Amino acid sequence: MARLRKFVAYRALERPYTRISKYKKKSFIKTTSNTKIVKFNTGNLKKRFPYSLYLVSKDGLQIRDNALESGRQSCNKLLEGSLGPARYFMQVRTYPFHILRENPLAAGAGADRFSTGMQKSFGKPIGCAARIKKGQKVVSVSVNKENIDVAKKALDRFKKKIPGSYLIETREEK
Repeated sequence: MARLRKFVAYRALERPYTRISKYKKKSFIKTTSNTKIVKFNTGNLKKRFPYSLYLVSKDGLQIRDNALESGRQSCNKLLEGSLGPARYFMQVRTYPFHILRENPLAAGAGADRFSTGMQKSFGKPIGCAARIKKGQKVVSVSVNKENIDVAKKALDRFKKKIPGSYLIETREEK
């Protein structure tokens, strides 16, 4: 079974060369995989909460969609378990548009028969990632004043699942 390449190879923001068109001839990327993020909005979608907490990026980087989904699940599990589904609203504020590519280089005996080397080295799509700029909000959680500590704990869990360093910013909504 093929393993995922370590994400340190894709973490830095470089060129977003991933053109997708509804016309196949004009697409550089012929096929795209579906994003692994199941829900972008969870909790009570109808209620307006007085406090919002944001996970803000300290530097520009890329985050793979399975890392975002893992963080979302752990954060949502803590919020739903301790507050219940009606006392918070969580939103993943980034979408993984960027398509990651890999040019597999074969090594070993007989590799020269099926490996093209650096000829035709554009690569095949292996997944997708969200491109995050410095100061961009990745996730937001809205709660009441008495639940701010639980929301901070949940965002701290989210922070541990994704690459990079982040700040937790609290803001009172008007």
